[in-house]
Amino acid sequence: MKYTSGLITKIFIFFFFCSTACISFAQDLKSPSVIKVACIGNSITYGSGIADREMNSYPASLGRLLGTNYEVGNFGVSGRTLLRNGDYPYWKEEAFMNAIAFNPDIVIIKLGTNDSKPQNWRYKNEFERDYNDFIRSFSILPTHPKIFICNPVPAYEVKWGIRDSVIVNEQIPIIAKIGKENNVEVIDLYNPFLDKGKYFPDGIHPDAEGAFLMAKEIYNAITNYKIK
Repeated sequence: MKYTSGLITKIFIFFFFCSTACISFAQDLKSPSVIKVACIGNSITYGSGIADREMNSYPASLGRLLGTNYEVGNFGVSGRTLLRNGDYPYWKEEAFMNAIAFNPDIVIIKLGTNDSKPQNWRYKNEFERDYNDFIRSFSILPTHPKIFICNPVPAYEVKWGIRDSVIVNEQIPIIAKIGKENNVEVIDLYNPFLDKGKYFPDGIHPDAEGAFLMAKEIYNAITNYKIK
């Protein structure tokens, strides 16, 4: 059978586009969308006091545990409160807007430690309202992210005004209520660390190993949720 040059050209173009489409489809199958995880918190999330915090903070360790299908963003800012009327509210930080603009698929909120300071906890009646509003700031995003809220880790010393008695006796019960009312899961980072004070050299901030243990707790919560 004889083919004209024009017909050959058309056949070539047809198979070229078919093969290109097949390659593209195969690549799509091999490269699922990256799941974005926003880690929001204070200096404990930021990684204060950890050598090479960009590699050893809990969000960095979480990223390694989750693997290449995840992108974990560290939006921690030292000294910040969840309370709007706190001395250094997270609400006013650029990191807050950056976390929203990140359009996360998963949000990890770990705030409260600095709220336990006397100058901040005098606004404790506003804690639940502000926490509800904070959650809502992310739940309304187009990605409809899965949100986890965390109990603060223990404060092993009364330092910088941070008080463990406020965290365990007042904040944690409120956080449990907030989780239930907002249908979000609470990650308990308090009880698993009661016997792990050695990983918190200054009594407040974890070292690299402590941050890794935090990352494992959060990793388990995320992966258990995915399995359900």
